[in-house]
Amino acid sequence: MSGFALSAVLVVAIAAVLAVRVRAVMRSEVGARRGAAPGKGHHVLKSEYFSGGGGGGETTEYTVPRDPQEYARLFVPKDKRKAEK
Repeated sequence: MSGFALSAVLVVAIAAVLAVRVRAVMRSEVGARRGAAPGKGHHVLKSEYFSGGGGGGETTEYTVPRDPQEYARLFVPKDKRKAEK
């Protein structure tokens, strides 16, 4: 087998394994609930970043409301909000 044919066979084999894996993951996630359940209160999300070059890092915490409507209101500009009742 020539080098080109061997490379082509390897590419096809890798693509086949990848396709099987993608299909398995997609089937396992069918019907799975995503995100968090709505409710009262807030979620605390933590974001961490550390530089690999020895420059240090940063940690940030965000507080996000559990109520989807309250969360959506965060994205409305203040001058566009209706008078709150």
